[in-house]
Amino acid sequence: GTAIAIDPANGRILAMVNQKLALSRGAEPCSTIKLTVALAALEEGIVKRDTPVNLGGKYHLTLTEALAHSNNLYFETLGRTLGFERVKHYANEFGLGELAGYHIQGEQLGTYPDEELPAALGGVGRMCSFGESVSMTPLQLGAIVSAIANGGTLYYLQHPETAEDVATFEPKVKRMLNIAPLIPEISVGMEGAVQYGTARSLRANFNQFPVMGKTGTCSNNGTRFGWFASYANTPSGRIVTVFFLE
Repeated sequence: GTAIAIDPANGRILAMVNQKLALSRGAEPCSTIKLTVALAALEEGIVKRDTPVNLGGKYHLTLTEALAHSNNLYFETLGRTLGFERVKHYANEFGLGELAGYHIQGEQLGTYPDEELPAALGGVGRMCSFGESVSMTPLQLGAIVSAIANGGTLYYLQHPETAEDVATFEPKVKRMLNIAPLIPEISVGMEGAVQYGTARSLRANFNQFPVMGKTGTCSNNGTRFGWFASYANTPSGRIVTVFFLE
């Protein structure tokens, strides 16, 4: 596994455990892809956090509930409503398919496909619920969650390794994302994940301050992946963490 801690205010990587895996080409993002899909649907005005979405019969779910419980059917429905071109546009806008770091030696590239997953394999719905056919790196996820945590600045991540690097550190902005009005809409679902949803075991072991998080678990050719990305206001300031287990 690997763990990364990032200062979202400037894109500085504060700690990186198991650099080889942290800088690898990553893996299927599993349900962490739901963060970019949720932001895309909010930006396009398809839903708000409390909009009931019909998932068949009398079964309705809101974005807050769907994020907290990581509901696949909900995000498949959003993905099909958005369509592949819009889903891809926002994924690329949020940094998927690009290197997340700035001159970080050994960093490999995660990929976002140019074509929709075949319908027989679940199509765009499967891409939006599990991230099927997408390869996301821990750094890419860290950059996305940092942008959510800081109000919409997508920084290049940098990893100063010497005292001189730290002393001369300068943030590098990749692009500004127009997501500031959307963050209150998504953060309640991320907090719900930790309070009562898929990450509630964290809450059972740690309750010093609120944590906003998103889990992801899936399998690919017999290999099981586990993701957890979060941010919180800590006594040391706001910190983003990404965990990836293989």
